Amino acid sequence: MFSVPDAILLCGGAGLRLRSVTADGPKAMAGVAGRPFLELLLRQLRRHDFARVILAVGYRMEVIRSHFGGEAFGMQLLYSAESSPLGTGGAVRQAAQLASSESVLIMNGDSYTDVDLGRVVAEHRVSEAEASIVVVPGDGRNDCGTVRVGTGGKLVRFVEKQGAADACYVNAGIYVVSRQLLDDIPPGIQVSIEHEVFPRWLEQEHDIRVIIRPARCVDIGTPERYWSAQGLLGNVEALEIVAE
Repeated sequence: MFSVPDAILLCGGAGLRLRSVTADGPKAMAGVAGRPFLELLLRQLRRHDFARVILAVGYRMEVIRSHFGGEAFGMQLLYSAESSPLGTGGAVRQAAQLASSESVLIMNGDSYTDVDLGRVVAEHRVSEAEASIVVVPGDGRNDCGTVRVGTGGKLVRFVEKQGAADACYVNAGIYVVSRQLLDDIPPGIQVSIEHEVFPRWLEQEHDIRVIIRPARCVDIGTPERYWSAQGLLGNVEALEIVAE
Protein backbone atom coordinates (compact mmCIF):
# COMPACT_ATOMS: atom_id res chain seq x y z
CA MET A 1 0.00 0.00 0.00
CA PHE A 2 1.47 3.33 -1.08
CA SER A 3 1.52 6.24 1.31
CA VAL A 4 0.00 9.48 0.10
CA PRO A 5 2.64 12.15 -0.61
CA ASP A 6 2.46 15.82 0.21
CA ALA A 7 0.84 18.08 -2.36
CA ILE A 8 2.02 21.46 -3.62
CA LEU A 9 -0.60 23.86 -4.98
CA LEU A 10 0.72 26.69 -7.13
CA CYS A 11 -1.47 29.65 -6.21
CA GLY A 12 0.83 32.67 -6.34
CA GLY A 13 -0.50 34.23 -9.52
CA ALA A 14 -2.03 37.69 -9.74
CA GLY A 15 -4.38 36.76 -12.57
CA LEU A 16 -3.98 39.98 -14.52
CA ARG A 17 -6.32 38.79 -17.26
CA LEU A 18 -9.01 38.15 -14.63
CA ARG A 19 -8.97 41.61 -13.07
CA SER A 20 -12.50 42.24 -14.35
CA VAL A 21 -13.57 39.25 -12.23
CA THR A 22 -11.22 39.21 -9.23
CA ALA A 23 -10.46 42.94 -8.95
CA ASP A 24 -7.09 42.89 -7.17
CA GLY A 25 -7.45 39.48 -5.48
CA PRO A 26 -5.29 36.41 -6.20
CA LYS A 27 -6.45 34.30 -9.12
CA ALA A 28 -6.86 31.13 -7.04
CA MET A 29 -9.46 32.90 -4.90
CA ALA A 30 -11.77 33.75 -7.81
CA GLY A 31 -15.26 32.57 -6.97
CA VAL A 32 -16.65 29.46 -8.70
CA ALA A 33 -20.13 28.26 -7.73
CA GLY A 34 -20.05 30.62 -4.77
CA ARG A 35 -16.72 29.43 -3.34
CA PRO A 36 -13.05 30.21 -4.00
CA PHE A 37 -11.61 28.14 -6.84
CA LEU A 38 -8.80 27.04 -4.55
CA GLU A 39 -11.34 25.41 -2.27
CA LEU A 40 -12.43 23.16 -5.12
CA LEU A 41 -8.86 21.89 -5.48
CA LEU A 42 -8.44 21.38 -1.74
CA ARG A 43 -11.67 19.37 -1.60
CA GLN A 44 -10.39 17.20 -4.46
CA LEU A 45 -7.17 16.51 -2.56
CA ARG A 46 -9.07 15.66 0.60
CA ARG A 47 -11.36 13.34 -1.34
CA HIS A 48 -8.28 11.37 -2.42
CA ASP A 49 -6.83 11.10 1.09
CA PHE A 50 -4.12 13.75 0.99
CA ALA A 51 -3.20 15.00 4.45
CA ARG A 52 -0.58 17.75 3.93
CA VAL A 53 -0.83 20.51 1.36
CA ILE A 54 1.79 23.18 0.74
CA LEU A 55 0.36 26.35 -0.77
CA ALA A 56 2.94 28.17 -2.89
CA VAL A 57 1.65 31.71 -2.46
CA GLY A 58 2.78 35.10 -3.67
CA TYR A 59 0.49 37.88 -4.81
CA ARG A 60 -1.95 38.95 -2.06
CA MET A 61 -0.97 35.85 -0.06
CA GLU A 62 -2.67 37.23 3.04
CA VAL A 63 -6.07 36.77 1.37
CA ILE A 64 -5.47 33.04 1.03
CA ARG A 65 -3.91 32.61 4.46
CA SER A 66 -6.66 34.50 6.27
CA HIS A 67 -9.37 32.47 4.50
CA PHE A 68 -7.96 28.97 5.04
CA GLY A 69 -5.55 29.27 7.96
CA GLY A 70 -3.48 26.24 8.91
CA GLU A 71 -6.10 23.54 8.37
CA ALA A 72 -8.87 22.88 5.87
CA PHE A 73 -11.15 19.89 5.35
CA GLY A 74 -9.04 17.79 7.72
CA MET A 75 -5.77 18.54 5.94
CA GLN A 76 -2.77 20.43 7.28
CA LEU A 77 -1.95 23.53 5.25
CA LEU A 78 1.57 24.94 5.04
CA TYR A 79 2.55 28.13 3.25
CA SER A 80 5.58 28.76 1.05
CA ALA A 81 5.64 32.51 0.45
CA GLU A 82 7.52 34.20 -2.39
CA SER A 83 9.26 37.45 -1.49
CA SER A 84 9.59 38.08 -5.24
CA PRO A 85 8.10 36.20 -8.23
CA LEU A 86 9.79 32.83 -8.72
CA GLY A 87 7.79 31.37 -11.59
CA THR A 88 6.25 27.90 -11.38
CA GLY A 89 9.60 26.13 -11.18
CA GLY A 90 11.07 28.42 -8.57
CA ALA A 91 7.88 28.28 -6.51
CA VAL A 92 7.88 24.47 -6.56
CA ARG A 93 11.58 24.36 -5.64
CA GLN A 94 10.98 26.58 -2.61
CA ALA A 95 7.78 24.82 -1.52
CA ALA A 96 9.41 21.38 -1.75
CA GLN A 97 11.63 22.30 1.19
CA LEU A 98 8.53 22.00 3.40
CA ALA A 99 7.62 18.56 2.08
CA SER A 100 8.16 15.45 4.18
CA SER A 101 7.53 12.85 1.44
CA GLU A 102 10.02 11.45 -1.07
CA SER A 103 7.90 12.69 -3.97
CA VAL A 104 5.27 15.40 -4.24
CA LEU A 105 2.09 15.92 -6.20
CA ILE A 106 2.12 19.33 -7.90
CA MET A 107 -1.03 21.06 -9.14
CA ASN A 108 -1.71 24.35 -10.86
CA GLY A 109 -3.96 26.53 -8.76
CA ASP A 110 -6.03 27.81 -11.67
CA SER A 111 -7.22 24.60 -13.33
CA TYR A 112 -9.32 21.59 -12.35
CA THR A 113 -9.19 18.11 -13.89
CA ASP A 114 -11.51 15.43 -12.56
CA VAL A 115 -9.02 12.60 -12.05
CA ASP A 116 -8.33 10.20 -9.20
CA LEU A 117 -5.19 11.77 -7.76
CA GLY A 118 -4.47 8.72 -5.62
CA ARG A 119 -4.37 6.49 -8.70
CA VAL A 120 -2.13 8.99 -10.45
CA VAL A 121 0.37 8.76 -7.59
CA ALA A 122 0.15 4.95 -7.54
CA GLU A 123 0.74 4.70 -11.30
CA HIS A 124 3.75 7.01 -10.99
CA ARG A 125 5.28 4.85 -8.29
CA VAL A 126 4.71 1.59 -10.13
CA SER A 127 6.50 3.04 -13.17
CA GLU A 128 9.47 4.04 -10.96
CA ALA A 129 9.76 7.20 -13.04
CA GLU A 130 11.47 10.31 -11.76
CA ALA A 131 8.52 12.45 -12.79
CA SER A 132 5.07 11.96 -14.29
CA ILE A 133 2.78 14.38 -16.14
CA VAL A 134 -0.99 14.00 -16.35
CA VAL A 135 -2.34 14.75 -19.82
CA VAL A 136 -5.84 14.84 -21.26
CA PRO A 137 -7.14 14.67 -24.85
CA GLY A 138 -6.65 17.84 -26.85
CA ASP A 139 -9.73 20.01 -27.28
CA GLY A 140 -8.57 22.16 -30.17
CA ARG A 141 -7.05 24.94 -28.07
CA ASN A 142 -3.68 26.26 -29.19
CA ASP A 143 -2.59 28.11 -26.05
CA CYS A 144 -1.88 25.20 -23.72
CA GLY A 145 1.03 22.82 -23.27
CA THR A 146 1.18 19.78 -25.52
CA VAL A 147 3.16 16.58 -25.18
CA ARG A 148 4.48 13.84 -27.40
CA VAL A 149 4.45 10.34 -26.00
CA GLY A 150 6.96 7.63 -26.85
CA THR A 151 7.28 3.91 -26.20
CA GLY A 152 6.13 2.78 -22.77
CA GLY A 153 4.47 6.09 -22.03
CA LYS A 154 7.74 8.02 -21.88
CA LEU A 155 7.63 11.75 -22.45
CA VAL A 156 9.63 12.65 -25.55
CA ARG A 157 8.61 16.27 -26.08
CA PHE A 158 7.05 18.96 -23.93
CA VAL A 159 5.95 22.25 -25.52
CA GLU A 160 4.18 24.68 -23.20
CA LYS A 161 1.57 27.03 -24.71
CA GLN A 162 2.76 26.60 -28.27
CA GLY A 163 0.57 23.64 -29.04
CA ALA A 164 -0.90 22.78 -32.41
CA ALA A 165 -4.67 22.78 -32.59
CA ASP A 166 -4.61 19.10 -33.61
CA ALA A 167 -2.41 17.97 -30.70
CA CYS A 168 -3.44 14.62 -29.25
CA TYR A 169 -2.77 15.41 -25.60
CA VAL A 170 -2.49 18.57 -23.55
CA ASN A 171 -0.83 19.18 -20.22
CA ALA A 172 -3.33 19.15 -17.32
CA GLY A 173 -0.94 20.91 -14.95
CA ILE A 174 -0.72 17.93 -12.57
CA TYR A 175 2.69 16.38 -11.89
CA VAL A 176 4.27 13.86 -9.56
CA VAL A 177 7.98 14.54 -9.11
CA SER A 178 10.66 13.07 -6.87
CA ARG A 179 12.17 15.43 -4.32
CA GLN A 180 15.62 14.45 -5.57
CA LEU A 181 14.77 15.65 -9.08
CA LEU A 182 13.31 18.89 -7.75
CA ASP A 183 16.68 19.59 -6.13
CA ASP A 184 17.97 19.99 -9.70
CA ILE A 185 16.10 23.32 -9.93
CA PRO A 186 18.36 26.20 -8.85
CA PRO A 187 16.93 27.74 -5.67
CA GLY A 188 15.85 31.34 -5.36
CA ILE A 189 15.60 32.22 -9.06
CA GLN A 190 12.64 32.78 -11.36
CA VAL A 191 12.16 29.79 -13.64
CA SER A 192 9.24 28.10 -15.39
CA ILE A 193 8.70 24.41 -14.79
CA GLU A 194 6.87 24.19 -18.12
CA HIS A 195 9.07 26.32 -20.37
CA GLU A 196 12.48 25.58 -18.88
CA VAL A 197 12.61 22.80 -16.29
CA PHE A 198 10.85 19.95 -18.10
CA PRO A 199 12.66 20.60 -21.40
CA ARG A 200 16.00 20.56 -19.54
CA TRP A 201 15.12 17.33 -17.78
CA LEU A 202 14.33 15.75 -21.14
CA GLU A 203 17.65 16.92 -22.56
CA GLN A 204 19.35 15.33 -19.56
CA GLU A 205 17.45 12.08 -20.30
CA HIS A 206 15.64 11.85 -16.98
CA ASP A 207 12.86 9.25 -16.88
CA ILE A 208 9.63 11.22 -17.27
CA ARG A 209 6.37 9.39 -17.92
CA VAL A 210 2.98 10.46 -19.23
CA ILE A 211 -0.23 9.49 -17.48
CA ILE A 212 -3.18 9.75 -19.88
CA ARG A 213 -6.65 10.38 -18.49
CA PRO A 214 -9.90 10.78 -20.49
CA ALA A 215 -10.89 13.94 -18.66
CA ARG A 216 -11.25 17.64 -19.38
CA CYS A 217 -8.96 20.28 -17.94
CA VAL A 218 -11.02 23.33 -16.97
CA ASP A 219 -9.06 26.50 -16.29
CA ILE A 220 -10.04 30.00 -15.24
CA GLY A 221 -7.20 31.85 -16.92
CA THR A 222 -9.35 34.24 -18.96
CA PRO A 223 -12.72 35.87 -18.28
CA GLU A 224 -14.32 33.69 -20.96
CA ARG A 225 -13.02 30.48 -19.42
CA TYR A 226 -13.84 31.70 -15.95
CA TRP A 227 -17.51 32.17 -16.83
CA SER A 228 -17.56 28.82 -18.64
CA ALA A 229 -16.12 27.15 -15.51
CA GLN A 230 -19.10 28.34 -13.48
CA GLY A 231 -21.30 25.89 -15.33
CA LEU A 232 -18.75 23.16 -15.91
CA LEU A 233 -17.64 22.97 -12.26
CA GLY A 234 -20.84 23.91 -10.47
CA ASN A 235 -22.01 20.30 -10.28
CA VAL A 236 -18.59 19.07 -9.13
CA GLU A 237 -18.66 21.57 -6.29
CA ALA A 238 -22.17 20.55 -5.29
CA LEU A 239 -21.22 16.88 -5.24
CA GLU A 240 -18.21 17.53 -3.03
CA ILE A 241 -20.29 19.56 -0.56
CA VAL A 242 -22.87 16.76 -0.36
CA ALA A 243 -20.05 14.21 0.15
CA GLU A 244 -19.13 15.88 3.43
